[in-house]
Amino acid sequence: MSPRKSDSRDRMILSAAALLREYGASATSIDQVLAHSGAPRGSVYHHFPGGRAQLIDEAVALAGDFITGLIDAAMQAEDPVEAVDAFFALWRDRLVESGFRAGCPIVAVAVETNDEAPQLVRSAAAVFARWQEALAALFLRHGLTEDRSRRLGAFIIAAVEGAVIMCRAEQSTAPIEAAAAEIHDLLLYALRDRPGAQAAPRP
Repeated sequence: MSPRKSDSRDRMILSAAALLREYGASATSIDQVLAHSGAPRGSVYHHFPGGRAQLIDEAVALAGDFITGLIDAAMQAEDPVEAVDAFFALWRDRLVESGFRAGCPIVAVAVETNDEAPQLVRSAAAVFARWQEALAALFLRHGLTEDRSRRLGAFIIAAVEGAVIMCRAEQSTAPIEAAAAEIHDLLLYALRDRPGAQAAPRP
C-alpha cells in the first residue's frame, strides 16, 4: 500500500525540521528533504505550492510547537527554578544524544539572510516570542513583576540558544552547564527578593 498524501506531506515537514537542526536553512534544499523523507518528487508542489519557502516555514512552525511542548512540560514543576533547570537539561540531553549535531532549527532560520522569503525570519521571531511568554508567565505566577518576568524569559531563551551554539562548536556540554548554573543562582536571588517574599530566617 502506498503512503497517503498526507503522510508524504508530514514526512517532508519532519525531514525539513531535522535537516534545519543539523545543516541550517540555506543547506536544506528540496532535494535533500525528498532524499531524507522518501517522499515522491511530484508531491512537493502539490503539498507546498509556495515551494521551499513554504516547506521551511511549516518546519519552523512544527519545531516551534514541539519545543513549546517541552517548555510547557518543564513548567509543570511547582518550583520555577526546578522548571528552568529541567528546560536546560532537555537541551543538554538533545545535544548529547545527537552527538552535538542537532542545534535549534529556529536559530538556523533566524541567523541566515532570507531576502527571497522574509516571512521565515518573522516566523522565527514569533516562535521565540512564544517561548519567552511561556517562561514569563511562569515567573509572573510565582510573584515576580511583569517587567522582571519578561526580561528573565528573554534572557533564558538567549542563554539557552547561545549555549547550544557553543556546545556544538566545542563538542562539549560545558557551555550549557555553565549557563544553567548561573541562571539557577540568578533565579534563586530573583525569587528571594520578589515583592511580598518572606525573608529567610537567620541562623
